[in-house]
Amino acid sequence: MARIPQETIEQIFSTARIEEVIGEFVQLKKSGSNLKGLSPFNNEKTPSFMVSPVKQIFKDFSSGKGGSVVTFLMELEQMTYPEALRWLANKYNIEVPEERPQTAEEIEAGNHREAVYLISEVANKWFQEQLHHSDEGRAVGLSYFKERGFSDETIAKFQLGYSPEKADAFAQYAIESKYNEKALEDSGISMNGDRGWYDRFRGRVMFPIHSISGRVLGFGGRILKNNVKAAKYLNSPENPIYHKSKVLYGLYQAKQEIVKKDEAFLVEGYTDVLSFHQNGVHNVVSSSGTSLTEGQIIMLKRYSSNITLLYDGDAAGIRASFRGLDMMLEAGINVRVVPFPDGEDPDSFAQKHSNEELEQFLAQQRKDFISYKTSVLLEEVGNDPLKRAEMVRDVVGSISKVPDAIGQEVFIKEAAKILDIDPRALHEELARLLDAQNRQARRKQADETPMEVLPSTEKVSTPFGHHQEEKVIHLIVARGVEDMLEEDLDPEEVVPISITEWAVENIEKDNIPFETPIFQRMYDLVKSELEAGHVPDSAWWIMQEDPEVVEVATKALTEPYVLSDWKRKDIHLPLERNTIKDLVQETVLRFKSIWVERKLNELKVQFNAANVDVDYYMTAFDKWNKVRQQINEELNRIV
Repeated sequence: MARIPQETIEQIFSTARIEEVIGEFVQLKKSGSNLKGLSPFNNEKTPSFMVSPVKQIFKDFSSGKGGSVVTFLMELEQMTYPEALRWLANKYNIEVPEERPQTAEEIEAGNHREAVYLISEVANKWFQEQLHHSDEGRAVGLSYFKERGFSDETIAKFQLGYSPEKADAFAQYAIESKYNEKALEDSGISMNGDRGWYDRFRGRVMFPIHSISGRVLGFGGRILKNNVKAAKYLNSPENPIYHKSKVLYGLYQAKQEIVKKDEAFLVEGYTDVLSFHQNGVHNVVSSSGTSLTEGQIIMLKRYSSNITLLYDGDAAGIRASFRGLDMMLEAGINVRVVPFPDGEDPDSFAQKHSNEELEQFLAQQRKDFISYKTSVLLEEVGNDPLKRAEMVRDVVGSISKVPDAIGQEVFIKEAAKILDIDPRALHEELARLLDAQNRQARRKQADETPMEVLPSTEKVSTPFGHHQEEKVIHLIVARGVEDMLEEDLDPEEVVPISITEWAVENIEKDNIPFETPIFQRMYDLVKSELEAGHVPDSAWWIMQEDPEVVEVATKALTEPYVLSDWKRKDIHLPLERNTIKDLVQETVLRFKSIWVERKLNELKVQFNAANVDVDYYMTAFDKWNKVRQQINEELNRIV
């Protein structure tokens, strides 16, 4: 794959806005001069994910991750550095030099996950071509979509396609085109059995399933023949890139509208999503017929904590989904339900009504989940007192999943009104359940805590001078381009030297290495840039390809201020610009001091060994003790 020129990389970084890009994946809200939201990497209830538009960095304080807009995409979507750059280039209409096609050897040698991504993208384009440009595709697949009322715009927006009846049509195309056969098989698009290659989705219309950044992860396929032996809908199997418990169909197309409306509609099927989109309701996603999972809930909550479930008039369907909905309540999501009339589902209802009628229906029929669940169960139990008592416990069990006391109180009152029961009885049951949950949680914690923590036989330690090495690198990253000048000197009468140049010059003078590998790598990068006549600024660090380098740079740019507006909290930090020279000198001297202490410790260990030259070691001790005294004197003058 052709390397992206440096000038193009710089153009991408200077054009892309981190708040715009991350805003497509995380619902961000203003917090002083920064933005905050729920972590996309951890399941959390209190936002600790911060974005700095000024510095063009993000910091996730729950997971410790941080970096640039590129490393965000690399971490969240498992993209490579070039792929993330090309994704941004496409978003901001920046022209990237043409890539040369990959050879079979390059595909074989490449990362396996990327090979599966590649074959999935190839299949998606091929299915679309079959739908629009083959006789079978137009006669069978396209006519089906048209009969269902889907417009050309909807078909194109969701990249719908068609897989031919021929058993090995795509497999034959992929193999003849020299694509990776292992990736083809692992993707689940085609399989290789005793009778050779055959396609999973033959004779089906195709619904590509996208990641939140638009990459194709897998497919859903609907058979069009009345064949009782074949499943009506067939999904891709779990594979290196497709994990159905963490994917929602239509989220790629819906995410911006979900953030804008601060609400997501959740439906069951692919065509439900298509019909709603075509009708003008764009904040809709589908669980693709699977039970709702914790991963899907976490993903959807990034965009909104308000989720409305849209199901057909079959109460049994709602009944079967109650467990997943309890999980949503536990996650702090405001769950509501819109039941459709008997014989209708979201797809058919949207097709028969105008946008105004559909939105009016959704607004009028919304019910909070607890109220709806209570009503559904009440109809089921009738006048049976035993079933009614069990139903009350079931409803209170759902209320116990609500994480805040105020929400619990609201739902208790609502349920008591519907059930015509004394709220005190519900409160007593709620207290009993919460107490039982707390006891269970304590037992689980006790079971998971070992009786005796044995010392590990594996030595895992931080290098001796890690902290001081980190401080040196942080200064170089965050303040490196500033000048090291005395306050009372006239800048026009002296040759200015940057903090980076001064630090490197003083470290090189004593030829001091860094023990921590990442800090040594960053120091080597600095030296290389200085030799080329360039003093790296913070923006240069953020553009680096190595995610570990960018993460350290981000930490340097978020400490000690950690993206907070301390002045608003009446916490006043010293103005470092008034003491920057002393700060840099002290940091470098303490870094040297650690190195000297390391040398002295090494000498002590060697001296205790047998058959040592006492005179040599006494001379060496004296030398390094004098260096230590000199550094301490310098530090006292600074402090």
